[in-house]
Amino acid sequence: MKTVTLALSFFFVSLLAMAQENNGIDITVTIDNVTSNEGKVLIGLHTADTFMKGPGVQNLQSTIENGKVTVTFTNVQPGNYAIMAMHDINGNNRMDFEANGMPKESYGMSGNDMAMGPPTFDGAKFEVDKEDMEFTIRF
Repeated sequence: MKTVTLALSFFFVSLLAMAQENNGIDITVTIDNVTSNEGKVLIGLHTADTFMKGPGVQNLQSTIENGKVTVTFTNVQPGNYAIMAMHDINGNNRMDFEANGMPKESYGMSGNDMAMGPPTFDGAKFEVDKEDMEFTIRF
């Protein structure tokens, strides 16, 4: 009886260990036109409340290899989001600006909106629903 109980215990533990719980959607972001391998790329996943106001709901960074970066946001819950990315050449973890207010470092966002003026959430937003997503962002 001990052997059967022990065998069943191992069976149930192995089932639990093998079960993978997926709590949300994965969003993979690729940037393939980074101008140099210097520094790093900072990428933030934002809601309307965090867009252009500070850190996103998830924030990632990546080194650059051959002008390309790929990162994945995991366990993203359904809703509306936007992705912002910047090439932090000098490693100070923020965007640097010229005296006239123009950015010194390359940046891009989901939707690849190239409108003049500051980026807007509406120009970059997308909806997360039930399937994993992939984006290519251009600087």
